[in-house]
Amino acid sequence: MSLQNTLSNHVKQAVMSIYNVAIDTVEFQATRKEFAGDITIVVFPMLRVVKGNPMQIGEGIGAYLVDKVEEVKAFNVVKGFLNIEIDDHYYVNYFNTIKTNNDYGFIKPEENSKAVMVEYSSPNTNKPLHLGHIRNNLLGYSVAEIIKASGQKVYKTQIINDRGIHICKSMLAWKRFGNNETPESTGLKGDKLVGNYYVKFDQEYKKEIAHLMAKGQTEDEAKKNAPIIVEAQNMLRLWESGDTEVVALWEKMNAWVYEGFDITYKNLGVDFDALYYESQTYLLGKEFVVEGLKTGVFFKKDDGSVWCDLTDEGLDEKIVLRSDGTAVYMTQDIGTAIQRVKDYPDVGGMVYTVGNEQEYHFQVLFLIIKKLGFDWAKNLYHLSYGMVDLPSGKMKSREGTVVDADDLIVEMADTAGDISQELGKLEGYSEAEKQELYKIIGLGALKYYILKVDPKKRILFDPKESIDFQGNTGPFIQYTYARIQSILRKANVDNTIKLDASDISLHEKEKELIKQILNFPEVIQNAANHHSPALVANYTYDLVKEFNSFYQNVSILGADTENEKRFRVQLSQVVANTIKNAFGLLGIQVPERM
Repeated sequence: MSLQNTLSNHVKQAVMSIYNVAIDTVEFQATRKEFAGDITIVVFPMLRVVKGNPMQIGEGIGAYLVDKVEEVKAFNVVKGFLNIEIDDHYYVNYFNTIKTNNDYGFIKPEENSKAVMVEYSSPNTNKPLHLGHIRNNLLGYSVAEIIKASGQKVYKTQIINDRGIHICKSMLAWKRFGNNETPESTGLKGDKLVGNYYVKFDQEYKKEIAHLMAKGQTEDEAKKNAPIIVEAQNMLRLWESGDTEVVALWEKMNAWVYEGFDITYKNLGVDFDALYYESQTYLLGKEFVVEGLKTGVFFKKDDGSVWCDLTDEGLDEKIVLRSDGTAVYMTQDIGTAIQRVKDYPDVGGMVYTVGNEQEYHFQVLFLIIKKLGFDWAKNLYHLSYGMVDLPSGKMKSREGTVVDADDLIVEMADTAGDISQELGKLEGYSEAEKQELYKIIGLGALKYYILKVDPKKRILFDPKESIDFQGNTGPFIQYTYARIQSILRKANVDNTIKLDASDISLHEKEKELIKQILNFPEVIQNAANHHSPALVANYTYDLVKEFNSFYQNVSILGADTENEKRFRVQLSQVVANTIKNAFGLLGIQVPERM
């Protein structure tokens, strides 16, 4: 049982014993630095049922806890706040129970527990992954890992947008201007090659629009009548009708893109358990529209189109089937969600990692699925996130001004190399070891910079600022981990030896560090509940700051007694393991030396 639960039960007993009334909950907060104490009980909420002066109530409860609870050694009351001091024995004994647990803070899912499916990435096959995709991938992957660590089964998935007019634009441009070039003949990754033709299409389209406008057409007419867009639309119709030649070209170019994506995912360190393709799901959902019409979830308008009335929920009417019987995105999203539960019957909820411009879409989607009677609809969550901006401004795929994910990964490693060389930290490393370390630092900097920010907030990403060995950055935390590894190598202490709590008097810095480690399991649960890797990232930074303060104020290897030295080395080991586990949840590696 946690300390808070133990104290909570005793506080309820104290109130019943002293005032003969019951309270439902006890509110805790961290003790402010200027007061003595390790945990604070807030008295004010009790005044709803306990009549009296907050100071006197606090004094009474405090005296009861000192008398009845072994872990409580002293207390003080400041206004309506009861500050409790916990005996060192509690912290040392707790530390003994966790120090050899390499998975401390993680909970294994129960055998028959429901799973969560986390969707992320979901790219279009007409261009390579860019900076926006990086935030999406890092968020989705990290949230999946955090939910898994919180004790739930997880499936990671993506739906690949491999059909539609944008795909045909790349295909047509390659057919017209490609001269049969391939990734092999050009040395380009397949997604980059195809992306180049998406840009080429836009360039040619603009030329044709300008030409038609010069001949007297309006801009809208020229956009509609430009031969290249007309041909792309025709190509889409041929694809939908299963034209052999068009489908073969589509399969060939998509295969190039998938190979390219796989390389990027590997470099980024993300993975998937299940893949869905829009070309296979875009016809799903119609049967549920038919079913929903029968049950009154949907209604038909005079033109034959089918709608869902959400005005009672504060939204508007939403189309789910056009008058010609064709589906809209909403229809296939309904069908895909239901299909996923058919494919993975243990799924009891889903997380969609999609930018905040789609908030309304998911509000509607979740409501419709709920109306259709699926009980898992209450466990659908839109992990909405803000844009990533660069100092240079907004990115546009069709104009070729995006920051390519692969290029950014390479740039991060190069920048890490430059800064490491300036600091002169890598004496005695081989060139191969240096290059590997630069990748770990560069990618760690990128991931941490993005994940430490609340997902809903927009980010201005500055690569150089992210690779700083000081402050709230990935490299600063990685460097602290490497420093601890250096201490452990020099110490050569057996970490399995149990320490006798009666032989140890905790230094204030040691106690603060253990208190911070104690918070890790709760941080994981909160991060899972709020779908926020930022909670894990900033917890890790606080832990590292606490360790550095301990390191500067307490001698580890030069401790007065062997027992003290052993304890401090073991404490350092647990901090390192917690850093490693926390960073693992963010998809960040930690180097053994730096």
